[in-house]
This record gives sequence, C-alpha cells and structure tokens, in this order.
Amino acid sequence: MLAIKIWNYLRGYVIIKINGLSLERLLNLALNHEVYLWDVKRIDNTEIEATVSLVGYEELEKIVSKMGCRLEVLYSSGLPITWQKLKKRKMLGFGAVIFICIITFLSSIIWEIDIIGAEQIPIDEIFNVLEANDIKKGKFKNKVQEEDIKKILLNEFEYISFLDVKIHGVKLTVELRESDIPIEKVDRSYPCNIVAKKKGVIVKIVAKNGKALVKKGEIVDEGTVLISGIIQGEFDDNAYSVHAEGEVLARTRYTSTVEEEIVSIERVETGNVYKQTGLKFKDKGIKFLSGDIPYEDYIEEVTERDVLDFSWTKSIFPLKIVKYTFREVETEEIKREMDFLKKTAQLKAIKLINEQLPDDAEIISKDAIYTLGDNILKVQIIIEIIEDISKIQIISN
Repeated sequence: MLAIKIWNYLRGYVIIKINGLSLERLLNLALNHEVYLWDVKRIDNTEIEATVSLVGYEELEKIVSKMGCRLEVLYSSGLPITWQKLKKRKMLGFGAVIFICIITFLSSIIWEIDIIGAEQIPIDEIFNVLEANDIKKGKFKNKVQEEDIKKILLNEFEYISFLDVKIHGVKLTVELRESDIPIEKVDRSYPCNIVAKKKGVIVKIVAKNGKALVKKGEIVDEGTVLISGIIQGEFDDNAYSVHAEGEVLARTRYTSTVEEEIVSIERVETGNVYKQTGLKFKDKGIKFLSGDIPYEDYIEEVTERDVLDFSWTKSIFPLKIVKYTFREVETEEIKREMDFLKKTAQLKAIKLINEQLPDDAEIISKDAIYTLGDNILKVQIIIEIIEDISKIQIISN
C-alpha cells in the first residue's frame, strides 16, 4: 500500500468531481482508453468523486467533453505539481535546497561528546586521550569509527571492565564501567572522595587526608562517601577540594546458594544399537532401509564421509555417505546419599564465593543453611569477612 502511494506521488494525481447523467458509460469508456480511476465515490445519481493520475487526467478531459459531462478539479498533488510550483518560485526552491544541504552538513558532524560511568578515571583524561587521537567536537561522523575508539580507550586505561561507544545523531556517547583501581594509582593532583564499593559495617576508618564522615559500627551502603575530599578552611568559611586518603575496613557478607536434586534421573545405555545408512547431496539427505527406530529413548550419532576423496584438489565433493547410529537408553532414578549431597553442594557454594573474595580478606565467620524442598536440597553458604571497601570517586567528574 505504501509503495502504491509513493508511486502515485511520483507520477502526480488529481482528485476530481464529475457531474453527468451517463456516469457508468463514462467510467467504461475511461477503462477502455486505459484511464484508471481509484477511490471512486458516488455522491448521488449524477455526481461522483475519484482520483486519477496526471497523465490519465488529460485523456479523461477528452472523454468527459464527448459525454457532455462536467469535470471539476478538487485537489492536485504529487512531485510534478510541486516541481511546477517551485519553477514559478525559484528563490523559494533554491532556499529549500540550501536549507536541506545545511541540515545534511550539520547532521554529519559530532557536536556533543558524553562520558557516562566514569567515577575513578578523571573525565578530563578521557577527553584528552580522545582529542590526542583527533576525536573531538566538530569531527565528521564518517571519520570516526566506534571500534577504533574502543581500542584506543581500552589500550590507554587498563581498569575499564566494560566499554560501549555509540554515535546517535550528532552525539557521541562513551559508556564505561570500571574495575576497582588501586587508590595509590590514582593521580594525586585530582581532588576526590573515598566511597564505599559495597555494603558493610565499618570496623576501622582512618582519614589521612580529607574528612571522615562515618564512624566505627555504622552501616554503609554502596556509594556512601566515607572520607570526603571537600573540607572547610581553618581560618575562613571557604570549602577546599583535596585528594582524600585513608584506610577503611568493614565487615561484609558474601552469600552463595546451590541447589541439588535428591533423586536424579539418569539415562543409561542398554547396549542395543540400531544403524541406518544414507546419502547426502549438499544439504539434502536420503536414508536407506528407513523405518521406525525400535527404541522409545535413544542417543543418535551421525558420521559423514565423502564418496570420493578429492581433498588433494582442495575442493569439496558434494556427495557423502552418512551413517546413523541409534543407541537405546533407559532412564533410572538414583537417590543420592544425603550427607554426601550436602558436602558436595557446600563445596560448590564455597568455590563460588572464593572466586569473589579479595586476596587479603580476613574471614571471621562461615555459616551453612540447608533447606529441603520438592526433591531439592538447597544449600546457602554465608561468609563474613573484614576487607577494605574504599574506592576513589573523582570530584571533578
């Protein structure tokens, strides 16, 4: 439907009204002369409305005059008509062309660069790296490749764990996530806060530079400012930004849950085997001795080999011999010993937690909770440790 509308617009069309007593004969004559009308609407016995192409309109005028009917143009539209109007208003048409060219030119340039997710890496440094590689505002979009930007930033900043670069319209967006950067590796010239990277209970806090905002025993959430890099002057009311430094230890909790089936269903081979052979030409195959497989449950294995070996010509022969092997299996219910199941699930849960624990973690407690459900043993391991939960948050960002 859309294609027809576009085609009619390109050819141009006219919405007309015809008055007369022989409207049916007029429509038949128009069809015989290959004048096609659409959207025909009868208003009354002597009047109709219809739509006709510009080419068909000229021929229709001749038919209407012969039939003694009256033709009235209600509306005309399409590319040819628009072009005729522009030819009469050349300055308007010239201005429209210039306007389209300017809009096209401006939309092909990057006018805004947005950095999202940077907390520990100073945004100024990211902009400097981009500008050093000629990626900046005013750059043509076809000169900027998203994958190239990713490679540049990942090579420059080793603590980026996720990076996505998108160009939407005239805006370049760089979204990133950071892994924890060692505090000592953050440039001391940048003012910053020390914030909590996870939830915990404060065990020890020592502010070497900046102001401690929490106390021992206080519960903090992820993102809570622990040591502020904004301090008040001693002799005036002005606020100053500094590079916060200090040590923050907290008691944190790690949990992991593993579920195991108490009675498991396993498929065991019976030793019965059924085979079939077939031919395969490209993607289509034919089985010989085909019939119903005599097993309800089975494992299927398929092997192929070329009918003729043309490997020495480095070409692929399209005809292959295919062998189908069906191994019968039966299902068996196996009830697992509960103590063994608990130990197995517990080891799996602890292994998952150990993958998350920092190397210098001090474990202070470990607890296991066992829950029996519908044929399921659920084991939850809870480990509490003391660890450093501080991370840098650049204030200028």
